[in-house]
Amino acid sequence: MKTRVTETLGIEYPIIQGGMAWVAEHHLAAAVSEAGGLGLIGGANAPGEVVRDEIRKARELTKKPFGVNVMLMSPHAEDVAKVVVEEGIKVVTTGAGIIPANYMSMWKNAGIKVIPVVASVAQARLMEKSGADAVIAEGMESGGHIGETTTMALVPQVVDAVSLPVIAAGGIADGRGIAAAFMLGAEAVQMGTRFVVSKESIVHQNYKDRLIKAKDIDSTVTGVSHGHPVRCLRNKMTREYLKLEQEGKSFEELEYLTLGTLRKAVMEGDVENGTVMAGQIAGLVQKEQTCKEMIEEMMAQAETLLSRK
Repeated sequence: MKTRVTETLGIEYPIIQGGMAWVAEHHLAAAVSEAGGLGLIGGANAPGEVVRDEIRKARELTKKPFGVNVMLMSPHAEDVAKVVVEEGIKVVTTGAGIIPANYMSMWKNAGIKVIPVVASVAQARLMEKSGADAVIAEGMESGGHIGETTTMALVPQVVDAVSLPVIAAGGIADGRGIAAAFMLGAEAVQMGTRFVVSKESIVHQNYKDRLIKAKDIDSTVTGVSHGHPVRCLRNKMTREYLKLEQEGKSFEELEYLTLGTLRKAVMEGDVENGTVMAGQIAGLVQKEQTCKEMIEEMMAQAETLLSRK
């Protein structure tokens, strides 16, 4: 399935793996790229040298294109922005902020394709003016930090607003979701939750099992009252957080409660006191598979649906 996104990025399938903190490391990124999609290394809050090491390890596992997600609010964002240039990375996605002009000019001068995540039409237009090569329109169904608009409503409005290729994200876990995204005008999809349970994912087995057992109503959103909404699966931590949020506790007090909890869930397998980030689509994730099996299964389903007359 050829689109402007597959042509621009040099990939076989229009599937991009989300740059999830603590999850999107070199094993997963390389496996997705090897399977024909675009794998991403999640920069998160990691120092530049850690990201450099991840890039080099991924290169040992695949010769195919992969990218880096730069979290713009990270204290190390500037270092990571330079590392991707020094390491010859060809694709960067960004989140958690607006790309500074100096990053954009540095990346463009290095021939890097820049693809920001946006949550509104206004952000998409701004990114187009700034020189982005595509945008990822991410709906509130996604796991982690979210916006206010659903994927179904956001994607077609962004498609109509910009001439750039649009990548749909949020609530996509199978071929039906991919086909639906294409019908809305997207030219690729970004997926996170489904890849968390891949066999190549280093996520703790407890986290994977919790995702596989999840039902349609099992996700919740914390931090809405302070303007920092995060979608994750319900557990002891979210119940405590929502209780304190209802009581009007300050953002600082609530942040302290979640400090290090994503790592606790992903690396240590504490799915009661940790943050189990996952999208609303978690109820569709039924089993562990290799990234290759996932991508081939989803693309076969999407192509069947899209070829129906």
